[in-house]
Amino acid sequence: MSQVKKEQRAVAIPSSRRRFMQLGATVGGGLLFGFSLFGCSKDDNRKEAPPEKAVGQASTEHSDTPAGLARDAFIRIDRDGIVTLVIHKVEMGQGTFTSMPMLLAEELGADLSKVKLEQAPANNELYADPLLGGQVTGGSTSVRGAWRPLREAGAMVRGVLVQAAAKQWDVDTADLQVVAGTVRHQASGRSAHFGELVDAASTMELPKNVKLKDPEQFVLIGKAMRRLDSPAKVNGTAQFGIDARLPNMGIAAVAASPVTGGKLVAVDEQKALAVKGVRQVLRLEGAVAVVADHFWAAKQGLAAAAPRFEDGANAGVASRGIVADMLKVSQGEGAVARDEGNALKVLNDEGGGRKIEAVYELPFLAHATMEPINCTVDLRADGCDLWVGTQVPALAQGAAAKVSGLPVEKVKVHNYYIGGGFGRRLEVDYVIQAVSFAKLAKGPVKFIWTREEDIQHDMYRPYYVDRLAARLDNKGRPAAWFHRVTGSSIMARFAPPAVKNGVDPDAVEGAADLQYAIPAMRVEYVRHEPPGVPTAFWRGVGPTHNVFVVESFIDELAQAAKQDPVAFRRALLEKSPRTLGVLNLAAEKAGWGKPLKPIAGRKVGRGVSTQFAFGSYMAQVAEVSVGPDGDVRVHRVVCAVDCGQAINPDGIIAQMEGGIVFGASAALWNEITLDKGRVQQTNFGDYRMMRIHEAPTVEVHIVNSRDEPGGIGEPGTAGIAPALTNAVFAATGKRIRKLPVGEQLKA
Repeated sequence: MSQVKKEQRAVAIPSSRRRFMQLGATVGGGLLFGFSLFGCSKDDNRKEAPPEKAVGQASTEHSDTPAGLARDAFIRIDRDGIVTLVIHKVEMGQGTFTSMPMLLAEELGADLSKVKLEQAPANNELYADPLLGGQVTGGSTSVRGAWRPLREAGAMVRGVLVQAAAKQWDVDTADLQVVAGTVRHQASGRSAHFGELVDAASTMELPKNVKLKDPEQFVLIGKAMRRLDSPAKVNGTAQFGIDARLPNMGIAAVAASPVTGGKLVAVDEQKALAVKGVRQVLRLEGAVAVVADHFWAAKQGLAAAAPRFEDGANAGVASRGIVADMLKVSQGEGAVARDEGNALKVLNDEGGGRKIEAVYELPFLAHATMEPINCTVDLRADGCDLWVGTQVPALAQGAAAKVSGLPVEKVKVHNYYIGGGFGRRLEVDYVIQAVSFAKLAKGPVKFIWTREEDIQHDMYRPYYVDRLAARLDNKGRPAAWFHRVTGSSIMARFAPPAVKNGVDPDAVEGAADLQYAIPAMRVEYVRHEPPGVPTAFWRGVGPTHNVFVVESFIDELAQAAKQDPVAFRRALLEKSPRTLGVLNLAAEKAGWGKPLKPIAGRKVGRGVSTQFAFGSYMAQVAEVSVGPDGDVRVHRVVCAVDCGQAINPDGIIAQMEGGIVFGASAALWNEITLDKGRVQQTNFGDYRMMRIHEAPTVEVHIVNSRDEPGGIGEPGTAGIAPALTNAVFAATGKRIRKLPVGEQLKA
């Protein structure tokens, strides 16, 4: 059945679910509607969220309370017609606070300007994501998970409002229209805005089925909309975690051991207290915080305190040793993620075609968000309040409860806008640290990490070593493909049930689900945890690494087969028409095959990549130039994306632009290195971000699709690195198998 037909059909609501989707009156009057983010209740014998997606175990690690899945969310409509959605996601620049209201308002028939948002409190039971199984914002899942539940909820509420109007006016519901927050009866000219109907609607029975709009009827979805959070962010009224202020609050600068696992051995407390404005010096086993009236005094006090640490077991950790170990471990057999067509036999068949082999390496990466880590804590005997920006409110709540010894219901999380998450705020290490310090503090304290502390105590994108091999047949087409991924397992820590038969699904995403038609394929995973280096998600960990490796090696095969890189890919995409579609679109818009304009003293080249990740299909073409000193400049990037039904095209374009600049910065310059257990990078001076004058022109072309929405927050980051490095090869003939690019061209 086509997607359009799916949208047109009526959605029957099981009786148990209708009981769960309850209507009621708000305090003081109005309409309150509770609905399930999973789309149905447990009484429907529904399939639970798959255990491999659940993050419940991660939440209970710090809370000792049973993990749960979502059971309901809420919509309120008051007598003024204002619609409030209690939103289970957080806004960190990806546009969630615009796309979610659009989904609701589309089917509800609301005026988008009258849809307000209220951040859901920390509660894994009520506000879990349907795709992730916990109260988590990540994995480019926000729209994918809410696409149907929010629209169905809007349609249900629209139905009872129409019923209320029909009863008041004694007309048939079929004769009523809902437009911009009003119910209208065209024949009589009568109309009523939502607020005039809510009291009557709260007493109505929910409809037994709802009919979702035909996509051709959409008035909001698919239209470019201004970000609803932009005015507050422009005029300065938007509040981020670092903006939290409480009466008599102290502000603390923090310093942790520069070596993971190190211990604090000495602090010059008297010198710190001698700094004007310093209130307290707080000590933990591996960190110190200086609390003052303002941050400058806290920072000066911390410098005066001159904390000294014992390095401990990780004192000898260095990048060269980590890499040497990984290269050695990567030679061993791994857990099998995909095995088709006896690839090993075909690869070792000396009599057929040509065998190509390569080893790729990707570095540790920091998140380097614009808003550094911070957490404000007010810990009392009877409760604890946190003011913070977090992607995991329930995990933060559980962590604070565990550290403070309070029942989880006594911990309240006040979640704010996040000034960049990229996966860093999926972690709660800084919450644990802040609450631990708060147990020693007098009154509420805002704990702030400096940029240096933020970069040197991050949880890093893993280092990866990838071994690849392929055999080309006599026509230059791949007959067999082998890919062994070696790296840290984030899922083994974050969501252990996800790791099955030794395979971390995130580590092989973008590798095990290869879109190219190759008859014999084997993908393996070797888990290797580097000593003294904590690892975490980084704006789509698996794809950001695997798309680079796969698309670079595909380019190597095209070169070996003496074929054009785009033509080579086209021939392998016969079973993935959507990937082929974006490839063709990007190649056409980029003018693939046409000569690039020469740049005096520089070599120019064009490179391509394709990908399927986070439910979306994408192709990118990058145009670069390389100077005699190895300086790489990215001049233009053409991006074609098929993310299914586009919700807000303007938001998609913004995410592609931001993701491409973020990914290009990482590909060109970024890496985290260690020596004597210490991270060597400190700030944006040695962990570079692309400046505005260095940013390429980015052209985004969106495929008009009616398929279910895919994710959009992370794909742009994954696709730019291979397009860029393939362009460098086209310009210079030098294949980049190790990132960052800058270091390789200097070598």
